[in-house]
This record gives sequence, C-alpha cells and structure tokens, in this order.
Amino acid sequence: MKRAIILLLDGVGCGELPDANLYNDIGSNTLQNLADKISGLDLPNLESLGLGNIIQLKGMKKLELSAASYGKMAEMSAGKDSTSGHWELMGVVLKKPFPVYPHGFPAEIIKEFEKQIRRKTIGNIPASGTAIINQLGDKHIQTQSPIVYTSADSVFQIAAHEDVIPLAELYQMCLVARKILTGKHNILRVIARPFTGKPGNFIRTKNRKDFSLKPPRPTLLDIAKQNSYEVVLIGKLDELFAHQGYTVAWHSVDNQVCFNMTLQAIDKYKQGIIFTNFIQFDMDWGHRNDCASFYQGLQDFDQRLPEIVKKLSDDDILFITADHGNDPTTKSTDHSREYVPLLVYGKNINSSINLGIRKSFADLGQTIAEYLQLPSLAYGTSFYKEIKL
Repeated sequence: MKRAIILLLDGVGCGELPDANLYNDIGSNTLQNLADKISGLDLPNLESLGLGNIIQLKGMKKLELSAASYGKMAEMSAGKDSTSGHWELMGVVLKKPFPVYPHGFPAEIIKEFEKQIRRKTIGNIPASGTAIINQLGDKHIQTQSPIVYTSADSVFQIAAHEDVIPLAELYQMCLVARKILTGKHNILRVIARPFTGKPGNFIRTKNRKDFSLKPPRPTLLDIAKQNSYEVVLIGKLDELFAHQGYTVAWHSVDNQVCFNMTLQAIDKYKQGIIFTNFIQFDMDWGHRNDCASFYQGLQDFDQRLPEIVKKLSDDDILFITADHGNDPTTKSTDHSREYVPLLVYGKNINSSINLGIRKSFADLGQTIAEYLQLPSLAYGTSFYKEIKL
C-alpha cells in the first residue's frame, strides 16, 4: 500500500536561481530574508526534519542527524508561475516561456474580449491585485466595467465587485478570455478576482477561480490515475492541473482547511498520491509583502506538522517542497525565481541524506514514479535509490 504525500508551501523559496537576473529577482531568498527580517525562525519541527541543513537560516540549527533527507531543487522550466512550477514537479518541463505583458495586453485582445462580453474594460496594466482595486474600484462601480490587469506572470486577471458583476457572469467572462487567449497569446492562466466592500475599503473575496491551460503532456498524476492509483488533490491544485489527473479533488484556499483535509485524506485513501497546496503563503502574504503573517503561517504549519507525521504508515513517503519563491521582504509583490526546499521523510527510508541541488523540480515526480513502480517520466532524475534503505 505505497503512498506519496506531498505538502507544497506555495511561494516558500530558498534562494535565487542562477538566472534570477533575467527575472529581476537578484537578492530574492524567501526563507533566508524572512529569517533575517524577523531576527530568526522558530520552526522546531521543520528544523528537526533538516530545513536548516538546506541553507543557513537565522534561528535554525544545522543538524548532523536530521529526521528527514534534504536538498533543494532548481526550476528547469522557463518562468516562475505557480502552474509551471507544479507541472514540473509532476514531470512536465516547459522549454518555452508563456507570454507576459509588462505593458498591458495588445488592443486586438482587449477589443475582442470587450466585443464578446459586451462591456468595456478598464485598467489593462500590470499591477498588484489589492492596489488596482483600490485604484480603479470606484470607477468600476460607476461604469460597471470589469478591471483587466496582469503581473510579471503569464496571467490575464479580471477583477469585479460581486454586487456589480455577479460571480456567474465573472466566471463566464473568464471562459470567454480563455477561448480568446490562444496561439501567440497562449496565456497560462485566466483568473477571476472578485471583491466586495466600498471605496477605501475594498476586500478581495475567497471566490477567486483560476482557468489554466491543460498540461501539454500527461503528468505523474495522469499516469498514476491511469494505473489505478488514488490521486487526491487538495487546495487549488484542481485548477492548476486544469481539472484532470485526479480521482478526488477537495478545493480550498485556506491553509488550515487544507491541513484538515489532508488529515482526512490520509485516513481515507491508503495508496497512491495525496498532494496538498498551501496557497496562503503566496496569495495572501507573499503578494502583499506581509512578513508577519507569512511567518505566522510557517509557525502554524510547523506546529501542526506532527499531526501528519503521526498518521504516516510504514510505506508512506512525505515530501515537503514549494513551487517558486515569493519573497515578502523585497519591493516586488510578484513571484521570485528561486530554488525550492526539499524535505523527504518516511519511517522506512534513509534520513540525514544530503540530496544536494537537484537540476529540476521533476526529480520529485520521477522519484515518486519509481517508488510507485510507474512508467518513467520524460524529465527528472529519481533520488529514490539514495533514500531507500
């Protein structure tokens, strides 16, 4: 009854990649800079697994004998988007970056979008999601025009007040955009960004919805499902994998809810893959440069981690990692091009093994494929032999 459990701390990177200069991310190091900012991390359970062995972190010890094996992974794919990061972890590497729009979207896209939704739009600039609704929210209410904006990632985002444009209509607008954005404008994600409140006090709601492209080839998830394994996705992973490659999906954008769901899944599904994304590090704290909440989120995760460890069976392997960085200490509010941490724990695998710097996130997926005796993935080098007793 082999089972792989993946806990992904979205946006929790551990140091700039060698090509970070191409992404304006020189100096980004989510964990290390946060540790320095708050005068040291107090995360005893992650420390015992070996988090402090991956990079030097203020307040965290480097252990000669750690409970887990450890390392860090580089992203081989171009970009620093959540979708491409998750896809690569599951064995799909993107050699060509998806288009980005640092000066806004071309007129041909906006005109066709406006024609099909029968509304004019406002915005069409790269912006922070919280900043743009404060900037244009009042005008949006007056004109009933949806706010279109982007970021450093390949995203087409549509913000609308829930009392002005109902959720069903907003989601339909996103589907319209998804069909328009093809060919050279094959944008990775269309995102619904609903908000409520009054001018001066607009608040984004939890009704965000992502409309992702489908992976260009089967992922580890697809392959596991095809081979009769349970594949349980928790968090927002159903959207990032375009609603395919799973047998069960439980959706939430709340870390604590996702933790509870993970515990339930461990009790219920005894073989296959359980994959959980903890999105608030990225969505609520990284993008808003909220260092205090980011750290509190890490402490909350660390405090509850033993609940998962206690439930592990003899044939479980637990992986803790991330999909990119989102350094809350820098001026940028975008993702950062970083290594991601890798912690690998199990009752019957080697601990204290330095897995080094992995060349691709896909090494994780390839390792799981070997452990579950699935066909080899197109990318990635398995480290299963290094952790196998």
